Amino acid sequence: MKKTDGVRGVALFACVVGISLLHYLTPLKLSMLHDIFQRLYYLPIILAAYWFGFRGGIGCAILVTFCYAPHILFQWGGHLFMEMEKYLEVLLYNVVGGITGFLSQQERFRREELEETAKGLEDSYRQLRGQSELIIRIEEQLRRAERLSALGELSAILAHEIRNPLASIRGTAEILMEDGTTEASRREFLDILVKESDRLNRVVEDFLRMARPEPTSKKSCDINEELANMITLLSAQARVDRVELRLNRSELPLLVADPEKLRQAFMNIILNGIQACAPGGRVEISTSFNRGSGCIEIRFADNGPGIPADAIGKIFEPFFTTKGSGTGLGLPITRKIVEGHGGSLEVESEAGNGAAFKVALPVAVEEG
Repeated sequence: MKKTDGVRGVALFACVVGISLLHYLTPLKLSMLHDIFQRLYYLPIILAAYWFGFRGGIGCAILVTFCYAPHILFQWGGHLFMEMEKYLEVLLYNVVGGITGFLSQQERFRREELEETAKGLEDSYRQLRGQSELIIRIEEQLRRAERLSALGELSAILAHEIRNPLASIRGTAEILMEDGTTEASRREFLDILVKESDRLNRVVEDFLRMARPEPTSKKSCDINEELANMITLLSAQARVDRVELRLNRSELPLLVADPEKLRQAFMNIILNGIQACAPGGRVEISTSFNRGSGCIEIRFADNGPGIPADAIGKIFEPFFTTKGSGTGLGLPITRKIVEGHGGSLEVESEAGNGAAFKVALPVAVEEG
């Protein structure tokens, strides 16, 4: 038993005894005072029910009955009507004590259940917080592992791409060191050295361009004008491959962007289209402005053989290429440039029906 419960029990007992003494010591002719004392019994009964529940309420009501009953029997004897009223009051004491104690006890049980639930929720919250922190740490470790894995894979692919031209350069140099090589063959081997050196330099430059962010200088530019310049620049290559370049312009707002970067991205896509087409093929470039999304949309479509279904998901991966002479970095660099401008690059293709690359660039207000 708690110390506070003992103090409360003593206080209730003293209160009942005190009210009973008031009854016994007050003359019967002061009936109004007896009525007041009779109602005062409800105070300890209700307090006992509230503090100690059903047993407390019933116990205090029984104590009141034992203390008050002699007063009814011996001091009010002979007044039948008064005795009946007071006996009914005694019965009411027990009813009030029982009902109030029962309700108080139920309320206490509910409060304890809620406290247990709150405690359980708090424990669960602490566990979840600990688990979430653990998950965050694990995710950071996974991201770090993924970056290291990607770096390792990229390094292995880069090493492979570099090894091939290095092997050609070494083999050519060994042949040139041999005696008996003619001037014509020497020139041929020197030409191979130059081409392989250029190829090696191109692989390294493309890799650095993709891996290292370059500073951008954004300004207003006309996308139609930039595309027209690229078509003029690549027209000689298109004539050699007997591929037609066609530009379908629509009215576009000015775009705040890095024109040099965009020209590089457009060149990569157009060159891919030219190289994909057979003689007599066509690369068609169309521009439009989507007012709903606020984006300039550029579509590069060719009528080449298309991209195989098993390769379409890999074309933006570094060093993946379906061309024997390509580095496989053109499209990854292009996507990086487009996404660096807040845009997106998508591809659609069916085997035998050509391929179409769609660039979407959001229009922004020029910073001044």
